Parts: sequence; C-alpha cells; structure tokens
Amino acid sequence: MKLFLLFLLSLLPVYTQAALPPRHDFSGQYRPNCPQADTRREADSLRLYVRFPAGTLVAGTPLYVAAWASYDAKQPLWQDSVRRVAQRLRQRPEGTWLEVTLPVARLQANQIVSVQPAPTPSPDASGEAWLLLTPNRLLRPYVLVDSLGDPLLRRYVRTSETFRVSYYGLEHPFKIKQYDAAFAAALPPMTNPAAQPAQPRTLTIRDTVNVRPGQLVRLAGQGIYAVQDDAQTPALGLLAENNAYPEITTAPELIEPLIYLTTSTERKQLYAAADPKRATDLFWLTIAGNNQNAARQMIRTYYGRVAEANRLFSAHKAGWMTDRGMLYLVLGPPDAVYRTGTEERWMYHAPAIGSGTYVFRAKPSTFAPDNYDLVRRPEYEMLWYAAVDQWRKGLTAQAAR
Repeated sequence: MKLFLLFLLSLLPVYTQAALPPRHDFSGQYRPNCPQADTRREADSLRLYVRFPAGTLVAGTPLYVAAWASYDAKQPLWQDSVRRVAQRLRQRPEGTWLEVTLPVARLQANQIVSVQPAPTPSPDASGEAWLLLTPNRLLRPYVLVDSLGDPLLRRYVRTSETFRVSYYGLEHPFKIKQYDAAFAAALPPMTNPAAQPAQPRTLTIRDTVNVRPGQLVRLAGQGIYAVQDDAQTPALGLLAENNAYPEITTAPELIEPLIYLTTSTERKQLYAAADPKRATDLFWLTIAGNNQNAARQMIRTYYGRVAEANRLFSAHKAGWMTDRGMLYLVLGPPDAVYRTGTEERWMYHAPAIGSGTYVFRAKPSTFAPDNYDLVRRPEYEMLWYAAVDQWRKGLTAQAAR
C-alpha cells in the first residue's frame, strides 16, 4: 500500500504541470492583417485605439479586454467584456475601429493589454491586439492621426501624407526634430557581433520645426524624426519614407533587399544596368529557370515579405532592414513565437532547410521602442545558407503566410 501511495504522489507534479495552460504562441501577430493598437492618456484613464482588418469582425462578435503581468503569464490579472460593442465600432475601408477607455489605476507599466474576440486567447494570438504598456504609452497625452482624424497606429509616415497630433484636453504647440542618420541593413544571423558596425550613440539634429496646435504636418523628407510637445512629455519617434512605403516600387528599392540573396558584384551590376528594373526582373527569371510563372510567384513572395516586414518592424530604419525583418524576409513568418518581457524566440520548422530557434533581445529607444536585436551565433550559418540556396534555386515560391 505504501509503495502504491508513493507511486501516486510521484504522478502529481506531472499531472499539475499538464493541467497548466500552455504558454502563449504569438506567431499570429506576425501574419498579414493583424489588428493594430495605440494609446492616449486622458486624465485618470487610458484610451485604447484598436483597428481590426476589414472583414475580420462579424456582426455580433463579442470582444474582451484583459491585462497580463507579462507575455508568458498563464492567466490574466483581470479581464472584462467590452460593453455595447456594436455602438463602439466604426467602419472604415481599411478596417473596423474600436475605442475603449481603461482606468489607469488598474494598469501598471510593462503590463500587457490584449483585445480579443473570445474569452481566451487563440492558440497563436491571431486576430487579436496585444500591446505592451511601456511607461511612455501610459503617459503620452496625444496620438498621431491622419487628415480624417483616425489614429495612424504606426511609427512611420509617407512624405506625401499629412498628419497631426491629437491631444487630450487643451491642445499644445509642439516641435518636430529631424535627425541626421544612416543605418545599414542587418547582417546575417551568423555574423560575429564584434564585426558589426558600431551604432552612433548620439544623433545630430538637422532641423527643428515649430508646429501650431491642430496644424496638419507634412514631413520634409526621408529620415527619422522626434515629435516633442512643450509640456515635455515623452518624445515620439517617427520614420518618414518616400513613395508607396511600406510597399516598394522603384528600381533602387527593389534591388536593395536583394542584399541577402546576391553578391556585392551582382548588386553592382543591377544598379549599373541601363534599365535597373528590367535587370531585376531578369535576375528573378534566371533563378527561376526561365519559368515566368515561377519568377512572378517568387517576386510576389519576396517583395510581399518586404512590405509586411516594413509594416511590422519599422523603427529607426525600414522594417526589412531590422534583425527581425531580415529573418522574416528570407525565412518567412516564424512558425512559433514565444515572448518574455525582455526577449522573443522565433521557431522555424522547415523540412527543406532544417529547424532553428532564433533569440531576439529587447533594445528599445526613442526611435524604436519595439526594437529587438538578434543574438547572433555561428551555428546559424548552415540554416541561413540553406535558406538562401532555396531562393537561388527558385524553390522558395510559396506565398507569404
């Protein structure tokens, strides 16, 4: 009998562990058409703006808002259903808007807020908005809005578009500072960290513009900017890009992301060609074995990933140039993503190139509050070159996930 009881006791830890909810997989946050969110402090409340992609919210769908102590928390600190959902929703061509106000007393810096159409998160967090409440997000009393008054919910603007700063309460004048900065594309994942170029510790201000309360703004040119009000609330970093960003259309824009698939000699030839855009098309046609359909599919996949990386990871430079953007571009969206307060782990399971786990460490700044740096390792070399070889052989032609 004693032995039987000991056997039962030995099973208890296993049973308890199995009964715990699984850790959150956030890979759905890196799929196209993921909900976007931002905040504005309003006295003792925090207004949460969420935009769901068009067609993803069905009439009558309930919504829930929850706060989590960390990304890897098993249960939320609290959860409420959103009341009168139908009255709160605003339809726009680009998606469905929702605004919710939360008492600041229920929130703390570095907690995470989620908005989801079910009481429990989906297995991969798809169709949900997840937002880290940084100290700046809890304090900032303004949000960037477009010419129609809808929040941008992004850290980039096109130089052709206008926007303004929407304050809670009394409007304030503010300054927009443009900085001199040039950043290179991320180096491959097996690169020795010591070989990476040092990033500048400080940036030189190129220009400062004073803006009146409520004034529409159009930025002067490409680069990085900081929006700062006279009340000395935290500055807001902003990336400005030309043309159709996050899409890319011009020949130089199409050639630049090929840095991961080509040699420097090949890229020089593309830039120097009489018709660089046609030369780029011929590059894709050649690696596709002169199969036009395969070449078109590869172009759609590769540059579709460029655009999606720009939407997801734009920071102090174009999204595809960041560490996460680099992997997204060459390997595609990760199969699983696990987060903590200080890092992300991306997992890939690709039969053609092998499985791998990539660790990113949080490295936030004014211009890149959501920036993560890859922990580079020599053992990534085989996986990286296997993935590049797939592209060079015209074998990576599936649509971006």
